[in-house]
Amino acid sequence: MLRTSPPTERADAARNRAIVLDAAAALFRQHGVDAVSMDAIAAAAGVGKGTLFRRFGDKAGLAVALLDEQERTLQEAILFGSAPLGPGKPDDDPTPRERLRAFVAAYLDYLLAHLPLVRMSETASPGARYRIGAYRFWHRHVSLLLSGRDDPQADAHTVLAALAAEHVHAVAAELGHTRVRRAMLDLVDALTA
Repeated sequence: MLRTSPPTERADAARNRAIVLDAAAALFRQHGVDAVSMDAIAAAAGVGKGTLFRRFGDKAGLAVALLDEQERTLQEAILFGSAPLGPGKPDDDPTPRERLRAFVAAYLDYLLAHLPLVRMSETASPGARYRIGAYRFWHRHVSLLLSGRDDPQADAHTVLAALAAEHVHAVAAELGHTRVRRAMLDLVDALTA
């Protein structure tokens, strides 16, 4: 379920990819995701706009590529890391509730740190969020943690719906990050009671 690595690429293609991603990240940090055009990214990276579109498709494709490393890090921690986010050592044995609370907290940390990019990747087209490989990973993980419930798959979608970037963006602007966190952990507690 871990996102697969991109296919091996030529050295020059890998170098160009890194240059484009570095340029996009710098421009996004400096001007904000919405204010940066693909033309500006191509110019900053020193590549043709066609190359940029062929490689990434659009800004949402760039967002997905930029988020890939952070998502992999979180996925690795879930699969192999210390308890309660990960399984820990055999004697740790965190409960599903502890693991789900740790996942929600870690996911919110990731999401809030990269909210404009995640939001773009999830809303670029109708249903984009559900086609992203990471969503399938998150859903499977949450489903497993809720396996004692009547319909863990539906319940996992419910938890993840509350963690959608568009939703968190709107709600955090109104309630603040602390209240969003508390509400998410309360939802986990209700589902795992």
